[in-house]
Amino acid sequence: MTEPLVFRGRDGTVTLTAAALGRLVAHAVEGVDGARLRRPKRGLDVVHADGRTSVSLELSGRYGASLPEVARAVQERVADALARTTGLEVERVDVEIAEVE
Repeated sequence: MTEPLVFRGRDGTVTLTAAALGRLVAHAVEGVDGARLRRPKRGLDVVHADGRTSVSLELSGRYGASLPEVARAVQERVADALARTTGLEVERVDVEIAEVE
């Protein structure tokens, strides 16, 4: 289950809620032609600790698309979005294509 991401600093804390992290990942997935996040509330998990993160997610792929290429593009986009937005090192993005539309 995705937990909030808390950045602690001298002046206080900044918290990215589980919903915000999920939306960040969903937005990255939406940018890949032929991919859709299948079940954002149950099929997405963002785990983070010690400045690193890993993601697992379920996709719905478009019929006729090269599904391995779609999955690789999703991995790249999600990793890039998380690294840029949170500053975390992305260790892995595991993609399961659970449905074809």
